[in-house]
Amino acid sequence: MQDHTSSASLENAIALQKFGVGQPVRRKEDDTLVRGKGKYTDDFNLPGQAYAWIVRSSHAHGVLRGIDTAAARAMPGVLGVWTGTDLAAANYGPFTCGLPLKSRDGTPLLQTNRTALMTDKVRYVGDPVAFVVAETLAQARDAGEAVVVDIDPLPAVTDPEEAAKPGAPQLYDHIPDNVALDYHYGDAAKVDAAFASAAHVTKLDIVNTRVAVVAMEPRAALASYDKTSERYTIQVPTQGVAGNRQNLAKNILKVPNEKVHLLTANVGGSFGMKNINYPEYVCILHAAKALGRPVKWTDERSTSFLSDSHGRAQKIHCELALDAEGKFLAIKVSGYGNLGAYITGVAPSPLSLNVGKNIASVYRTPLMAIDIKTVLTNTTLMGAYRGAGRPEANYFMERLIDRAADEMGINRLTLRKRNFIKPQQMPFAASSGVTYDSGDFQGVFTKALEISDHANFAKRRKESRKQGKLRGIAVGSYLEVTAPPGVELGKLVFEDDGVVRLITGTLDYGQGHATPFAQVLSAQLGVPFESIRLEQGDSDIVHTGNGTGGSRSITASGMAIVEASKLVIEKGKRAAAHLLEAAEGDIEFAGGRFTIAGTDRSIDIIELAKRMREGKMPDGVPSSLDVDHTTEPVPSTFPNGCHVAEVEIDPDTGVVRIVRYTGVNDFGTIVNPMLVAGQLHGGVAQGIGQALMECVSYDSSGQPITGSFMDYAMPRAEDIPMMEIGDHPVPAKSNPLGTKGCGEAGCAGSLSTIVNAVVDALSEYGIAHIDMPLTPERVWRAIQDAKTKVA
Repeated sequence: MQDHTSSASLENAIALQKFGVGQPVRRKEDDTLVRGKGKYTDDFNLPGQAYAWIVRSSHAHGVLRGIDTAAARAMPGVLGVWTGTDLAAANYGPFTCGLPLKSRDGTPLLQTNRTALMTDKVRYVGDPVAFVVAETLAQARDAGEAVVVDIDPLPAVTDPEEAAKPGAPQLYDHIPDNVALDYHYGDAAKVDAAFASAAHVTKLDIVNTRVAVVAMEPRAALASYDKTSERYTIQVPTQGVAGNRQNLAKNILKVPNEKVHLLTANVGGSFGMKNINYPEYVCILHAAKALGRPVKWTDERSTSFLSDSHGRAQKIHCELALDAEGKFLAIKVSGYGNLGAYITGVAPSPLSLNVGKNIASVYRTPLMAIDIKTVLTNTTLMGAYRGAGRPEANYFMERLIDRAADEMGINRLTLRKRNFIKPQQMPFAASSGVTYDSGDFQGVFTKALEISDHANFAKRRKESRKQGKLRGIAVGSYLEVTAPPGVELGKLVFEDDGVVRLITGTLDYGQGHATPFAQVLSAQLGVPFESIRLEQGDSDIVHTGNGTGGSRSITASGMAIVEASKLVIEKGKRAAAHLLEAAEGDIEFAGGRFTIAGTDRSIDIIELAKRMREGKMPDGVPSSLDVDHTTEPVPSTFPNGCHVAEVEIDPDTGVVRIVRYTGVNDFGTIVNPMLVAGQLHGGVAQGIGQALMECVSYDSSGQPITGSFMDYAMPRAEDIPMMEIGDHPVPAKSNPLGTKGCGEAGCAGSLSTIVNAVVDALSEYGIAHIDMPLTPERVWRAIQDAKTKVA
C-alpha cells in the first residue's frame, strides 16, 4: 500500500507522458488489422446457418401485380421463400425518419413508411420484393433467379426538380408533387430587404452530385432466434449498437429492447451509410425465427450500389448580397434535394436543415433564407454521407465568395478577411441559430497562406505555363456544426486481472477510437494505457449512446470518460480513506494513486480496486470502483479550417492534377495528432473523389448507369497529393477536454478549394463556373465551348 520510493511513480509518470493527451500514439488495433486478423461481419458463422438471397425489382417504377415463388420453392436446398405479404402478416413496423422536421406551413415531414418487402409498387431499381433462404448461397441465388415478379411498369423520374413539377410521375398518393418536406429557415422579409439594399448580388446555380458510399466492407448480417427466451440476435455492421438496437426492437420488430441482442465487430467503413437498419435485416430475422436456424446475408458490390444509401444529390440556386465594401448582408439558398424512393434515418437533414446550420461558416453573415424542397424520386434512397450537409454548405458559400470577388473586382483573400468573425466577437450568435463558442478564423487563414507559400504562386503558375499547363489556386475556409446534442455512455469496469474495461456508446468503424479514448482515460485515472480495453459493439453492455456520426466521438465519449473518471475518484477516495485509516478529506488523487495528504502513504488505483473486491467494505464505503454513467446532452462543437489547393490542367486533354494541397485546421485540443491527420487525409480524399470523378447516374427510365467500378470512378493513390497539414487549435469551451470534431472536416475543406482552383485555372478562357465532377471530358468541353464563344 505504501510507496516509499519514487520508481513506481516515475515509471507511471513516464508512461503517462508517452501515452498522454497530445501524443501521436499508434493505434491499438493496427497490428491486428494489418495482419488480416480483424473480424468483420461476414467472418462470423454459426452452426447450421442458412443463406439468404434478396430478389429485387429490375424496374424503377411499377405496380407489383404478383410474385410466383412456386418454381423457387421446389429447387434443391431451398428452405423458404417469403414475399411482402408474408412479412405483412408478422406486423413489423415501417422504416421511417425520426427527425421532427416541418415544412414551411408547419406540417410534419411526410413519411414514406417503407416496408422490408414491397407489396403494392416498386419505386427504384433494386427495390426488395422477396427473399429466398437455402442451405447454400449458390442454392439461394439460383432459387432467387427463379422467382417470377410481375410488374406493370410506370413512368419514372430521377431528377428532383422534375419530380416536383405538376404532372410528374407520383411515387406516393399521399405526397403531392413528391415533395416530402418543403423546408424553410430564416426571416424572408428581412432577407429580401437586405437584398434590395445591396450594392451587389452574386448568383450561382450549383449541382451537388450524387455519390455512392462504397465502403470497403459491403453490408452483411447474421441473424438467429432463441425460441426459449424469445430473443433475436443479429451480428451486423453499424455506427452504434444502442440506437440501432432500440430502433430495430421498438419501431420495427415491435418487441422490448431486451428481446434484441445486436452485435457489431470490426466495421470496414461506413461514412453514415451503416447507421440505419435496412430491409435485409428484417428479412433474415424473420427467417431465423421461422426456420429455427441462423440465417446469413452478405451483399455484393453490384447490389450495394443499389441497396446502400447514397449521399449529397442537390440542385441549388444560391445568392449572396454584399454592400459596396464587400461586406456580406445576407445569403439565400433555394432548390431541391433528392431523397430517392424512401425516407429513413436522417435523410432529409443533410439536404435541408444542415445546409442552413453550416452555410454561414466563419463569416459575419447577418441574415439567411434557406428554401429547399426534399423530393422523392425513382432512385436509391438517400442518407448521411461524410459531412452530411456540412461540406456542401461550405462549398456553396466558398463558390459564392470567389464569384463575388471576381464580379466586384475585389481580391478574393481581401473579401474573406473583411467578413471573418473576429476572436473578440466570441461567443458569436450566427444567423443559423447556433452560437459559436471559440475560434480564430483569421489566424487559421493566415497560417494556411504561410504554409502553402501562397505568395509565390505566380512563379509556379509561370512555370506551369512553360510546360503548356494551366495552373489555378484557391483558398477556402470552412466551419462545421457537429452532431446535435446527445447523451453518451461512460462505463468503467475494473477486472481482477488489472484490465479496465471502457464501455461507451460511440463505435469505431475505422477512426481508431481505442487509442485516443485510452489516452484520455489514462490521463484521468493514471491506469496503464495497455490495460485499457475498449468495448463498443455489444448492445447487452452498451445500453445507451448515440453512436459515431457528425464528428462527435472524441467530444461525446471524451466527456463521458472525464465525468466517469471523476465518479471513480470519488468512490476511490472513500475506499482509500477506509483502507489507509484516514479521513476522506485528507485523501488526494494524482498519477493513479490515492495518497494521504502530506505523507508517503498511498495506494495504487488498480490495487485499490482489487482490495475493494476482495474485502468486505463497511456501510457507506463502495465495494467497487466500477461506474455506469450517462452524460447530459453533449453540445455541438465548431471545427474549422482553411485549405489551399493548387491544380494543373492539361488544356489539350482536360486532365486535372492536384499538385499542392495545404490544410490548416482548428480541432481544439488534439488528443492524438497522428489519428487526426489520418482522418483529415481520408476526408480530403473523399472530397477529391466527388470533385473530380464520382457521380451516380441514371438514364431516363431510372436504370442506373453507374452500377459497378467499371462505370463509377473512385480516386486512386495517384490522384491524392501529398498534403501539408497545420494546426491552429483554439480549445472548445463546451466540453472538458476542449476538443472539436475532425472526422468530416477534410470533405468540408476540399470540395470548394479544388473546384475553385480549377475555375481559377480556367478563368483565362472566361469560364466562371463548372459543376462537379470535373472529369477530363467536362473540363475539355468547357474549354472548347469557351474557345467557340470567343471565335
